[in-house]
Amino acid sequence: MNGAESLVRTLVAGGVDVCFANPGTSEMHFVAALDRVEGMRCVLGLFEGVVTGAADGYFRMKGTPASTLLHLGPGLANGLANLHNAKKARSGIVNIVGEHATYHVALNAPLTSDIEGVARPMSEWVKTSPSSKTIAADGALAIEAARRAPGHVATLILPADTAWNPAEEVVTPQSPEPRRKVDPETVVAAAKALTPGDGAMLLLGGVALRERALNLAGRIAAKTGARLSAESQNARIERGAGRVQVSRIPYPVDQALAYLKGVRKIILVGSRAPVAFFAYPGKPSELTPEGCEVIKLAAVDEDLEGALEALATELGALSTPPVDVAPSRRSPPQSGRPTPDGIAHVLGGLIPERAIVVDESVSTGRGFHPNTGSAPPHDWLNNAGGSIGYGMPVAIGAAIAAPDRKVIALEGDGSAMYTVQSLWTMARENLNIAVLILANRSYQILKGELANVGAGNPGRKAMDMLNIDRPDIDWVAMARGHGVEASRAHDLEELTRELGRAIAHRGPYLVELVI
Repeated sequence: MNGAESLVRTLVAGGVDVCFANPGTSEMHFVAALDRVEGMRCVLGLFEGVVTGAADGYFRMKGTPASTLLHLGPGLANGLANLHNAKKARSGIVNIVGEHATYHVALNAPLTSDIEGVARPMSEWVKTSPSSKTIAADGALAIEAARRAPGHVATLILPADTAWNPAEEVVTPQSPEPRRKVDPETVVAAAKALTPGDGAMLLLGGVALRERALNLAGRIAAKTGARLSAESQNARIERGAGRVQVSRIPYPVDQALAYLKGVRKIILVGSRAPVAFFAYPGKPSELTPEGCEVIKLAAVDEDLEGALEALATELGALSTPPVDVAPSRRSPPQSGRPTPDGIAHVLGGLIPERAIVVDESVSTGRGFHPNTGSAPPHDWLNNAGGSIGYGMPVAIGAAIAAPDRKVIALEGDGSAMYTVQSLWTMARENLNIAVLILANRSYQILKGELANVGAGNPGRKAMDMLNIDRPDIDWVAMARGHGVEASRAHDLEELTRELGRAIAHRGPYLVELVI
């Protein structure tokens, strides 16, 4: 047994049985070990951003980490944007990066780089394993770090000679510690702050946006009159008919300020006090209303459901029927040109029960939530870190984590181009994913941002940086070239027909909606 096999066996022993990979020369012994070790599924991505995004999506749905396999510093660099998104989503990932043999690093060969330095900003834990004798123990430490609540990116760097030299052991990682309970005094203080009619808001994040936690929050809101809200960007919300609905703080600053107006107390449950996505001239970066008191009930790594249950108990709200429960209602048929509201109604009429919606619809989809909230129960995944190109890779990981569920990826055409290689992996693995490309032929969000930052009236050269036409991207041809069935829609009737076909299809299917 060599070090690579020792590591693969340790990963499998620790429950890490999926590896999203884009390997190179330094990782060939790891690749070879996959044939000698039963129990590890390896999924190839043709770009490292697909690999890291897929690992993010896998954790969001499975709750346990997958592994990546990346090639040296440049391979890691190609995957950093989606590692950033994974870190913001608090996804656990065992991020394995190959390195030159220990004796080769000093020669400064062309691919030599400071891999630890590259990894550290996007990782909670980083280590270079020095020897084949220690790689199993280091692998177990990486698994433990990735599984620590709420989930962390753990980067393990594997020198080539650490992989090919002999090893003797397999190490089983320690079981993760349970989430910390919230101090009873903190619960009492939060209960006292929730005075009816006092303008309180429960701001939820992390696993407080799962069904049972939301139900508890709905009971607390019914008892106290507090508003329920979620952060703008969330890793996963369980929503749909029969579940407590929660609105999100709007992305645009002016809308967010209007949304928060009158809030005098914000109770944080796995969330942070609201801030603007960007700085804008003459607008605040901190969105908490002046004079508003911010009270932390529970941090994101604490027992959020337990904290809400304790708060409901303290308030005598456990038997109170929850507010804002979504009715079971399908959106009516739609016709005409594709507007954001019309697209949302089409989605509301088609989302199947237990679907997983991965949302990178950017500016078109900001208002999708109200018209989809009464669809059958489903999960909605947002881009928690804001780096675009997350949607299709996360859909891959979600589909592998939950193969019995339909995944619907809502994609802007500009963002989809960042990780278009995802389509090939979807086809190779025959993943049950419907991709909807919202093709407005532009970086539409940036046109609004150009005005928001006060950059003046754009001319031809500026607009050329914001439009992605000349030539138009043919998404149907692009999908078919990657092995994915595809069709095109131009109006809401065609969208209903083609997206319905994509959802019913077993395997990947792409619909391009020309807006």
